[in-house]
Amino acid sequence: CLSDWSSDVCSSDLDALLYVPGAGLTLMEQMGLSDKTARFNNTDGTHLGQAFGGTPESMNEFTRLDTFAKLQRPPEIKFKDLEAEVTSRINYNVLNFTARADFFPLTDASVQCNFTVQFDNKDLQFTSKEGYPKAVVHILGTVTSMTRRPISNFEEESIVQSPTQYLETQAAKKSIYQKSVVLTSGTYRLRIIVKDVVAGNIGHMEMPITVPRMDPDKISTSTLVLADDVIANIPMKSIGMGPFVIGDSKVRPRMGDTFKRDEKLWMFMKIYHLQPDETTHKPSGVIQYELIKNGSNEKVIDYSEDLAALEKISSTQATIIKGLSLDKLTPGQYSIRLTITDKNRNQTFTPPDAKFTVI
Repeated sequence: CLSDWSSDVCSSDLDALLYVPGAGLTLMEQMGLSDKTARFNNTDGTHLGQAFGGTPESMNEFTRLDTFAKLQRPPEIKFKDLEAEVTSRINYNVLNFTARADFFPLTDASVQCNFTVQFDNKDLQFTSKEGYPKAVVHILGTVTSMTRRPISNFEEESIVQSPTQYLETQAAKKSIYQKSVVLTSGTYRLRIIVKDVVAGNIGHMEMPITVPRMDPDKISTSTLVLADDVIANIPMKSIGMGPFVIGDSKVRPRMGDTFKRDEKLWMFMKIYHLQPDETTHKPSGVIQYELIKNGSNEKVIDYSEDLAALEKISSTQATIIKGLSLDKLTPGQYSIRLTITDKNRNQTFTPPDAKFTVI
C-alpha cells in the first residue's frame, strides 16, 4: 500500500515512500507549510505528516491517554453516602443480609460473576404514601484488587411496597437482588453495603472472591447453583439480559442453601471444553450424580447419566438442569457431588461439592 500523496490520512507503517526525500508528500508539505523531516519529531510514536489545519485536540497524546484512563475507570458512584462507608472501613452490621457470588465463564479470559444479595423485609422500615407502604434500600457493591485498587462497582435502588392490607404478608417475605459483572480470572475483594433509606440502618459485608481460570485443554465447569424455583427458559430477545439470567435460562439461587422437605431443589451447572467426536461432532461421556449425607457418608443417591441425554448440549458445552424432591430425605446436611467423564478427551473432572440443609 503506497501513501496517498494528497491526503493526510495515511498510516505511517504503510507509507512506502516515507524515507524517500521529496516523495509521498502530504498536502501541507506540497504547499511548503511543513517539512517531511518534521514527521520524525512526532511525540506520539508515529511518522504521520501534519494534518492540514493542525492536529485536533482529540488526537493529542495526552488527551488520548486521559481518555483511555477514564474508560478503564469504574462508573462513578451515585450513592455518595454509601461510598463514604466504603472508605471509612466501618465493621458493624445493623441491617442483616446475605450475599453470594457465582461464576459462569464466557471465554477463556472472561467470567460472568453473579453477585446476589438478599434481606428480610421484616428488617426494613416502611413509610406510607397514598395508602401504599414502601421501603427503599440502596445497594452498593465494589470489586477491588487484593491491594484495594478499584476494579468495578454496581449500585441499585430496591423498592419494596405493598397495599396496607397485605403489608404483614409482604413483611414476612424476603427481597432478592442480583447483578452481573464481567471480570478476568484472579482474586478480588468484594464489598457490599446495603442501607435502609427510611430508617438509616446500614449493613456491611466483605469477602474474597476467586474468579476461576479455564484451561482450554481440560474440562471445566461453572458454579453448581442450587435453586429454589423452577429453572425456566427465557425468550430469545431476553437472553443475557436482567437479573438471574444465565444464557437462555433464568436461575434464582437459594440463599443459605436451606430447604424444607416439601420443597423441590433444582441444580444448574454449565460444562465447558468437551471434546466433540470427529464423526458425530458431539461430545461423548458420562455424568455421575451422588447425594451424600454428611456425617455418615451415606450415599442416598448414586446414578449415572449419558452426556448425550442432556437437553441443552452443543459440540463443546452442556448444561445440567435437574430437579430433586426432598420429601424422602431425613433432616440434616447433604452434599451433591458430580463427576464428569469426557470419553473423547479421556478426562474426568469433579467440581467442588454443593452443600445444602434439609429441615
